[in-house]
Amino acid sequence: QVQLVESGGGLVQAGGSLRLSCTASGTIRSINAMGWFRQAPGKQRGLVAAITSGGVTNYADSVKGRFTISRDNAKNTVYLQMNSLKPEDTAGYYCYAGLGVIYWGQGIQVTVSS
Repeated sequence: QVQLVESGGGLVQAGGSLRLSCTASGTIRSINAMGWFRQAPGKQRGLVAAITSGGVTNYADSVKGRFTISRDNAKNTVYLQMNSLKPEDTAGYYCYAGLGVIYWGQGIQVTVSS
């Protein structure tokens, strides 16, 4: 069994920054891709950013240039540095990790006030 625990969310003013972290624990041999999805009320969950074990990254167009994803393979941890936050970034953010099957975190709220 694998558990993902997220931290770092909260309330921030527009233009501010937050850093999300997600650590995987449990029976882990190797993790392929890790990343973040987000879901706002009334909207579908969508990819924010992803990173492979080799460090190849992928971003949603809406966050390119503002968000940076990184990971520490030794700690089974993925980070999401979010800068220049906008009210439209307000959502629940969900971490995932690919280990043959996809595991999800419980989600963490990010609220950006205007």
